[in-house]
Amino acid sequence: MSTSKAAEPWHAAFPAPSITAPLMARRRAMQMLSLKGVAAVLIVDVRGIDLEGGMIRGSLNIPAKGFWWNRGILYELAYKADLQWVVFTCGSSNGRGPRCASWFLSYVRDQMGDENMQVMTLEGGINGWVKDGPQYTRLMDGFDEQHWKDFFAEEDATKTCNQQAGTTEQP
Repeated sequence: MSTSKAAEPWHAAFPAPSITAPLMARRRAMQMLSLKGVAAVLIVDVRGIDLEGGMIRGSLNIPAKGFWWNRGILYELAYKADLQWVVFTCGSSNGRGPRCASWFLSYVRDQMGDENMQVMTLEGGINGWVKDGPQYTRLMDGFDEQHWKDFFAEEDATKTCNQQAGTTEQP
């Protein structure tokens, strides 16, 4: 009889980041994106198959599962474009976004010796961005309001179901 080994998460194949990227408040990111030409910021969206409902205007999509191999080229692009901030996001900025931001920050500091480029994780991810309303969603390309209504309704229904079943995590 064979026992099945639990599958390792996709990121287990890569080294852990040596540095943790700090959070950037959504309001600050929104202000930076609204003030054209004032701040050189790039949003890197690391969502993969869940890339639905739109993206923050001007963001670059590099799915998390392939990000490790693209750190160097992203740095070259950001450096040559004289970007001051590179900000990572995913759905909620609780997993992929912070992990990729930290990998990139480790690369920027440890391998490239660059102490000037600011690498951060967007607070709340794209979900938080959308929840904060029209002043944020107006800064999205391909914003699909119905997708987000359906997504948040399903999320709320799942929370309610879990609460009724007594399976919610306590803070």
